[in-house]
Amino acid sequence: MGDPEDDQEASTLGQTQQDPDTFFAKNAFRIVYQTNNFFLPQIRDLIDKGEVLNLRPEYQRRLRWSTTQKSKLIESLLLNIPVPPVFLYESDAARYEVMDGQQRLNAVREFIAGEFALTALPVLSPLRGLRYSQCPPRIKRGLDRASLSAVVLLLESEPDKAPDRLTLTDIRRFIFDRLNTGGTKLNPQEIRNALNPGNFNQIVISLTRLTLFTKVFDIPPYTETDPNEYYENPDRQKNRLYSTMGDCQLVLRYFALKDEENIRGSMKSMLDRAMEREITEEEGEAIKHEFIERFEFLYNLFEAAPFVLPPDDKGRVRISAAIYDASMVAINRLWTVRDDIQNDAPAVRQRMSSAIADSTKVIILTGQGNTAKAVKERIQLVQNIFIPE
Repeated sequence: MGDPEDDQEASTLGQTQQDPDTFFAKNAFRIVYQTNNFFLPQIRDLIDKGEVLNLRPEYQRRLRWSTTQKSKLIESLLLNIPVPPVFLYESDAARYEVMDGQQRLNAVREFIAGEFALTALPVLSPLRGLRYSQCPPRIKRGLDRASLSAVVLLLESEPDKAPDRLTLTDIRRFIFDRLNTGGTKLNPQEIRNALNPGNFNQIVISLTRLTLFTKVFDIPPYTETDPNEYYENPDRQKNRLYSTMGDCQLVLRYFALKDEENIRGSMKSMLDRAMEREITEEEGEAIKHEFIERFEFLYNLFEAAPFVLPPDDKGRVRISAAIYDASMVAINRLWTVRDDIQNDAPAVRQRMSSAIADSTKVIILTGQGNTAKAVKERIQLVQNIFIPE
């Protein structure tokens, strides 16, 4: 989204002038974990049964690995090349959810289930094209003996003597930041989703599936009825907004900015705070309805082309995330006079076009000034476009 991310690692314990040894004795906490090894067929069974291991909690990242990446993992397991352990954590529901290693676990499950054939193997090239069910006995035995190790963070890790009493979520975030140093680095929205399960996050994800939302942001629609929870539409996987969870961040931007008191600090901090909210199912349905109403209103107000910038040099239509969030927040603030705005629709569209054509105003509208002050200015500008002062 073009927002700078200030991912500085904050010290949990803060600054102190105490003797280091004394301070450590009084304040340090130790994470409680256990290590398990799972054979590949066990991984498939644990995931498919869903009773013990939840590979795809609703808040996890989207699957990104290509068939080539999955095949190289299988080749590494056959060659007994050490593979980094996956990290799980014990949830309140007595299940284990994935903190790091989702792509590896999914690759194993898919191959054992026969969902892809090996390809682009740099060492075991004669195995290219084989599916698990087609493997000769010796290769299949090798796969069945191969295993992945798992480090499981236990609920007992929640300490009671550290300053401010760190919660399990705090510890998960701390570990998650340390793990997120290699491989395909998670972006801030993927981290938010991994660390903030709950009703609010489920609402955010569900709103990305709205037909109008996918149409406006050019995301392949959710038309399939595949019952397999691991299925992901290949066209959506190629869509950058979807694959990076940018669609979730777009929805989150509305909820982060509608509360004026939350417009402070960087955009990242605004989004982080908004993602941490806890809501009931009833509250979730209310805010979902709120979002849909405002989005539909803007879609109709701008004649099925909201948040649009002039075509670029190649004639491609561009959608502005900044115009989107400012428009959503502005119409929410003016919701009680929406009929007046709708009745003035042609003039509203003309004022928006004029603002986009104005070299001074377009800088404000497109969020080029990435500060809390700039966010407030663009929301106010859009409010004035809807109802002139």
